[in-house]
Amino acid sequence: MKKGTAEHNNIRSLGWVAFFGGFGQDMMQPILPLFYSTVLGLNKEMIGLIEGCMTSLVSIFRILSGIISDKLGKRKSIVFIGYLLSAAARFLFGFVILPWEAFFCRLADGIGKGAKDAPRDALVAQSSKEEKMGFSFGYQQMLDTFGSVGGPLITAGLMYLLAQSMLRFKLIFFIGGLISFIPLLLIALFVSEKRPEGKKTASSLDFHVLKGKFLIFSLIMLLFTLGNSSDSYLILRAQNLGINAFTISLIYALFNLFYALLSTPFGILADKIGKIRVMQLGWLIFILAYLGFALANKAWEIWIVFIFYGMYYAADGGAAKALVAGLVPEEQRGTAYGIFNATLGIMTLPANLIAGFLWDQWSPAVTFYFGALCALLALVLFSLTFFRQGKFSNNMK
Repeated sequence: MKKGTAEHNNIRSLGWVAFFGGFGQDMMQPILPLFYSTVLGLNKEMIGLIEGCMTSLVSIFRILSGIISDKLGKRKSIVFIGYLLSAAARFLFGFVILPWEAFFCRLADGIGKGAKDAPRDALVAQSSKEEKMGFSFGYQQMLDTFGSVGGPLITAGLMYLLAQSMLRFKLIFFIGGLISFIPLLLIALFVSEKRPEGKKTASSLDFHVLKGKFLIFSLIMLLFTLGNSSDSYLILRAQNLGINAFTISLIYALFNLFYALLSTPFGILADKIGKIRVMQLGWLIFILAYLGFALANKAWEIWIVFIFYGMYYAADGGAAKALVAGLVPEEQRGTAYGIFNATLGIMTLPANLIAGFLWDQWSPAVTFYFGALCALLALVLFSLTFFRQGKFSNNMK
C-alpha cells in the first residue's frame, strides 16, 4: 500500500473511531446531570466534584499517555486500551445505584478518555500533510460530533418512549456502553502505525517540550478553562428554565449538529487564513454564548445559545490542535498533545467547584458571567502573544 493511501485510510478510520466513541459517550452525557440529581439525589456541588475529578483525571492521563507514546514510539496500542477502558466503564454505569459507584465509573471512563486522546491526535498529525492539518483535525471533529448528534437523538427517543419507566437511565447506559466497544474493532482492523523514517523517539520522560510559545499557549489555555466549566452546567441551565429531559436531549443534538457541520469548514478556513485567527473567532463566539446563558430567561433562547456554543466548538477544536502541531517537533507531539489536552481539563475541578459555588450562592447567571470574563482575558493575552511580532510562518499563523 502506498504511503499516501495508508495515511488517507488512517485519517478516515480514525474519524469513524471518533464517531462511534462520540456516539456512545453522548448517549449518556445529556442525561447524566439529571441522573445525578433526580435518581442519586446529588446537589450541584457534588455533581461538580464528580465531574471535576473525572475531568482532572482525564488531564493527568492525557499527559502520561502522550509522554509514554513518545517514549515508546507507539500510538495505536495506547489508543486501543483507552477506548477499551471507557467502553467498559460506560457499560457498567448501567449497574450504578449509589453515588460512590457513579464516582468510580466516571473515574474509570476518565482514565480511558485521557489515555486515548493524545496518542490519537498524534496519529492524526502524523498521517496528515502540513498544508492539510486543519482539514484533518476538522474531519475528525466532524465525525466525532456527528456521533454526538446521533447519541442524544437516540437518548431523546428512549426517554420519550420510556418516560414512565424507572429503567430508562439504565437502558441508555447499557446501549451507550455497547456502542462504545465498536471503536475497538475499527482500531484493530483498519488503523495502521509506522514510525516515520529518520525520526527519533523522545529520549526520556520529561517536559522539555513545555517551553517558548507552546508554554505560553498552555498557560493561556489554563486561564480560559478556569471559566469553561463542565457542559453539565449548560444542561442544568436549560432545566433551570423549565425545559424537560426529552427537549434537553434534542437541544444537545442540535448543538452537536452545528458543531459537526461547521468543523470541517472551520478546519479548511484555518488552513487558508491561519489557525490563530480562527481560534480568536471561536473564543469570541464562546464569550457571546456564555453571556447568552447568563442573560437567557425564556426556554426558546436556550436553543439559540446552544447553536452559538456549537459554533465555538467547531471553530476552536481543530484550529487549536493544528496550531499545536506547528509549535513542537514531530517526535514530541504525543507529549505536546497530552499537555494541550490536559489544559482543557486540568482546571476543570476548580472550575466546576467555582461554578457550583457561584450557582448555589448567587445565581446561574453569575456562573456564566465568570466564564465569559475568563475567556475575554484569555483572548486578550492570546492575541498579544501571537500577534505582537506581526507576521508568522504558515505553521504559526
